[in-house]
Amino acid sequence: MTYHPKSDFIAIMMERGFLADCTDYQGLDEALVSGTQTAYIGYDATAQSLHVGHLLNIMMLRWLQKTGHRPITLMGGGTTKVGDPSFRSDERPLLGPEQIDANIAGMQKVFAKYLDYGETGAMMLNNAEWLDDLNYLEFLRDIGRHFSVNRMLSFESVKSRLDREQSLSFLEFNYMILQAYDFLELNRRYGCVLQMGGSDQWGNIVNGIDLTRRVLDHEIFGLTSPLLTTSDGRKMGKSQGGAIWLNDEMLSAYEFWQFWRNTTDADVGRFLKLYTELPVAECDRLGALQGSEINEGKIILANEVTTLLHGAEAAKAAEATAREVFEKGGVGDDLPTLSLSAAELGDGMSIVQIIVKSGLAKSGKEAKRLISENGAKLDDAPLTDAGLMIDAAALASPIKLSAGKKRHALVQLDG
Repeated sequence: MTYHPKSDFIAIMMERGFLADCTDYQGLDEALVSGTQTAYIGYDATAQSLHVGHLLNIMMLRWLQKTGHRPITLMGGGTTKVGDPSFRSDERPLLGPEQIDANIAGMQKVFAKYLDYGETGAMMLNNAEWLDDLNYLEFLRDIGRHFSVNRMLSFESVKSRLDREQSLSFLEFNYMILQAYDFLELNRRYGCVLQMGGSDQWGNIVNGIDLTRRVLDHEIFGLTSPLLTTSDGRKMGKSQGGAIWLNDEMLSAYEFWQFWRNTTDADVGRFLKLYTELPVAECDRLGALQGSEINEGKIILANEVTTLLHGAEAAKAAEATAREVFEKGGVGDDLPTLSLSAAELGDGMSIVQIIVKSGLAKSGKEAKRLISENGAKLDDAPLTDAGLMIDAAALASPIKLSAGKKRHALVQLDG
């Protein structure tokens, strides 16, 4: 991509690695230079908290606001009732209105830490406002006629489901029409000209642009971020112990800090650019450190990301606790270590077996109880999945298992 942007926002997105694709780089760039623009990202209320996987897009909204534009966080109070089928192999469980409202309240707490919702600042909207009272026949006649089923079937998110001969309900098929309608309504009501999202949302975003052009004859844009995986191929936001939640009542600031401290060496520079506001040159310098020096980069990454979400005090306290545990608590060189060979691991060994082999539990039953009672941790993050399988790729770097606060073991790949 050799486009040289004029706007601060696009320049930052490109320089820091946020950009996967854009419907019209030049058109969007010129719009951003011409004055304050409004952009949105939609979030369905499927859980009580956002997780680390959402953080990339929250940072995009933050940079949008820092460069003088207006972000909208659109809560999917309406669309959550349908469920986004994008790249899922099954239908989402449907939630009731009370659960959806409770989830939205939990998610809103996080946005307030990254965005300024003052008088002329960011807006928090809920698509239930225009979706809940739609008249079905009018909607079919006025909006449905603009959609080609042939075209919708060609979108990757739908095609992948049909190619695997997995059922796609009519309810889910409507989701992309509703998301397109959101963009139309946001443009009509608030002059919103840009929708952002992960690259799995490309089809949905393009639908909204087409619909708005047909109904209102307005020029609007779409921009996607890469779907992030860690250098060892895992989906960002999922640790081996479960999701890394952003609400502190679901995951403590210390455990959040530890998640970032445990970043793989190869990801440090990239994550500093995406998840902190440190200058790019400093991110590159820290990411290029070798050997044990890279740990300095990991601690800075953990401190910076935790400060944004939980505040500077929480970040300092987490670092101090980690030093206490690792340096003074003997959790270092003299930690009991279990070495497993690739042959032993085969296609994967259950975490329960590994806990028993490491000596942290006497039996599989005891290991399962430890997990179910929240007493087990993997790399200092809660281990909640007793069915977790560990293969050789998961041991690319050693993992730390803990039973309670004082018993720890390292698990590494032999040879």
